[in-house]
Amino acid sequence: MKPFIVLIVTFIIAAFVLSILHGHYQFALAGKIAMSVMLVFTGIGHFTITKGMTMMVPAFMPFKKAIVYLTGIIEFSAATGLEINRYHRLTGYLLILFFITILPANIYAARHHVNFEKGNTDSVGMEYLWFRIPLQLLFTGWVWVVAIMN
Repeated sequence: MKPFIVLIVTFIIAAFVLSILHGHYQFALAGKIAMSVMLVFTGIGHFTITKGMTMMVPAFMPFKKAIVYLTGIIEFSAATGLEINRYHRLTGYLLILFFITILPANIYAARHHVNFEKGNTDSVGMEYLWFRIPLQLLFTGWVWVVAIMN
């Protein structure tokens, strides 16, 4: 829920500021800025709540901590790539692939009741997916619209 709030609030602020600076709304740019801020926000979590993030990685996968750090770095890199005009479209495609790739970790976390913020297993479980899967779809569509179509 927090990434969604960061995305929407940042979008509103960026759209407003850009309209003042340029005299008209630049929704695609505001959308890229918002997604970049959200990615930095979530990327920081990979380094500050590592224990909980590690618990989201399926049990059969080795090097869980390294995977968590790597995905955080990917999120920081994607945030940067979205802001470079030369690379925003490629970054958009790679980010959509990334969102698809991390969806199984979210499913695993829900099935095992992982509360990644607290680093324990007292989460609500599968009900979490009723919000998380549509959120992943929203992020994917958002990236498609602001980075690939523009």
